[in-house]
Amino acid sequence: MERKNILAPSILAADFRCLGDEIARVTAAGAEYIHIDVMDGMFVPSISFGMPVITSARKGTDCFFDVHLMVEQPERYIETFVKCGADSVTVHAEATRHLHRTLELIRSCGAGVGVALNPATPLSVLDYVIRDADMVLVMTVDPGFGGQEYIPTMTEKIRALRAWADRIGHPLDIQVDGGINSETLHTVLEAGANVCVMGSAVFCGNRESNVKKYLSIMHEYATY
Repeated sequence: MERKNILAPSILAADFRCLGDEIARVTAAGAEYIHIDVMDGMFVPSISFGMPVITSARKGTDCFFDVHLMVEQPERYIETFVKCGADSVTVHAEATRHLHRTLELIRSCGAGVGVALNPATPLSVLDYVIRDADMVLVMTVDPGFGGQEYIPTMTEKIRALRAWADRIGHPLDIQVDGGINSETLHTVLEAGANVCVMGSAVFCGNRESNVKKYLSIMHEYATY
């Protein structure tokens, strides 16, 4: 089944003094997605940013905005985030009471549909909604903070999810977020992930060189 490997730099690790330039640098180097972590201080301990930042960033680029809502009751904000410029919206299965309804709402707003699972959340929560999702985000750290180390047991979770999607013939994107670097990137790609969120690994040091290095690794893995 054909799928494309995609690098998604997370602006949570970017320099917000020059956010527009940061986005321009990584996209010019080849990154196709910009990953945008919205945190509310309730679903996760941290508070990040919201609609005004996304609206402002959208004015400077037409790249794909991959918005990850780490918020309670995300259904309250989906339409607004899409209007701000989100191309896809990912919600946590743990954060919404009516997951199917929430995914339908994202679809009705015209955005790509994503579901995120915390490390301790089993794949079985997707039993009746997997075909409603364009992408499943397997959190490879506990959400809320950048710079954490990859949780090794998530490799088997990725592998099991890819096998499930292939078995039912669903062209699912599997995204991973947390602790992805030059070493763990190989691990997740081999397991079946194809959309890789990278924060500090991209935005620390030379952005362009980092993007090109990780894209080179991703291109080593054939899409099929």
